[in-house]
Amino acid sequence: MALDRPLRIALLSYRSKPHCGGQGVYVRHLSRELAALGHQVRVLSGQPYPVLDDGVALDRIASLDLYNDAHPFQAPPFREWRDWIDALEVATMWTAGFPEPLTFSLRALRELRARRDEFDVVHDNQTLGYGLLGVQAILPLVTTIHHPITIDRRIELESASGWQRLSKRRWYGFVTMQGRVARRLRSILVPSRSSAEDVSREFRVRPSAIDVVPLGVDTRFFRPRRDVTRVPGRIVCVASADSPLKGVGVLLRAVAKLATERDVELTVVSRPQPGGPTDRLVDELSLRDRVTFVSGIVDTELACLLSSAQVAVVPSLYEGFSLPAVEAMATATPLVASRAGALPEVVGEDGAGRLVPPGDAEALSAALAELLDNDAARARMSEAAWRRVQERFTWRAVAEATARHYVSAIEAARHGRAGRPAPTP
Repeated sequence: MALDRPLRIALLSYRSKPHCGGQGVYVRHLSRELAALGHQVRVLSGQPYPVLDDGVALDRIASLDLYNDAHPFQAPPFREWRDWIDALEVATMWTAGFPEPLTFSLRALRELRARRDEFDVVHDNQTLGYGLLGVQAILPLVTTIHHPITIDRRIELESASGWQRLSKRRWYGFVTMQGRVARRLRSILVPSRSSAEDVSREFRVRPSAIDVVPLGVDTRFFRPRRDVTRVPGRIVCVASADSPLKGVGVLLRAVAKLATERDVELTVVSRPQPGGPTDRLVDELSLRDRVTFVSGIVDTELACLLSSAQVAVVPSLYEGFSLPAVEAMATATPLVASRAGALPEVVGEDGAGRLVPPGDAEALSAALAELLDNDAARARMSEAAWRRVQERFTWRAVAEATARHYVSAIEAARHGRAGRPAPTP
């Protein structure tokens, strides 16, 4: 089957926070570029709903929104529960689990059963709930797995102790379901070779079911900005502040060391929990006057913030891809990143960034000091970073490659090929 007509695409996302986290960013940019290619795209999303561009329709698949910022973990009165899926959602939350991947998949299955004639293909954005197996039985299905959440679970458990370990183990109970579902899917997209290896190993998925399509960056916003002045000593990091996986604590320790030697300031694009581990660490390291946290900023503001930095940092202990790394490179901001997960693959070996051992605050501090002191090195890195983005990371190319996978999935479903992957013992 050739890609000779517009496709009718249902793009699923169980939560799509607009300005932070990879899910909302991925959904917005991929849907926009698919629509620009002439395809009809409808995003089916739970709360928080995404910000979408013109030409893309949003269908709200409402959950009970138990994790909203205003009233987290607060269930509505029983009279407002609509059905057994709502009851399942509340019961899982009350028993310390995370229900959204499962309950969204069940709601999406119900919606798609009623509207199966409206779509040619369904694209799931890492929900991996049991309901997707029903979706795959009625419509061609492609699934993106950014990285296996087993890795997040392992890192968080290693950093927890006592009752927190039990609580986190229960919270991550949905990961077992995700592995079971992934092993039965026919078409899986991942953003990097590193992520492909991790998905195959962690979820025991056949390598032949996995294809690599890198993510992109919106160069309308993330580009070199000659109108923005670099602020001496400014370091910027875009990461979930309280997630051990993202390494913000390591960065804070590195900045604390730098602060004894020079005038530096750190801006973290995130909102840490008041009194949480990151908030406490800022005080323990006496960094309150050196560190600023910002959140809820739009792409233009984020691009300008990155452009104002002398150095950007991605200190993660693991990444399946890392949009923040690509966004920093797109603004021609010198980058220091961990040699972890897909980051070496994203940064490359052509001078677009500097890699340091993950979790090593001393090495990170030394790399930052070296770049802050070397104008020529930063200039060379800026040029190499922008060049790499232009060559490899555009959303247009991502959409074109993804559409080709849609066609393959439709053709396979039409001719009964691929079938169900052999179960992995």
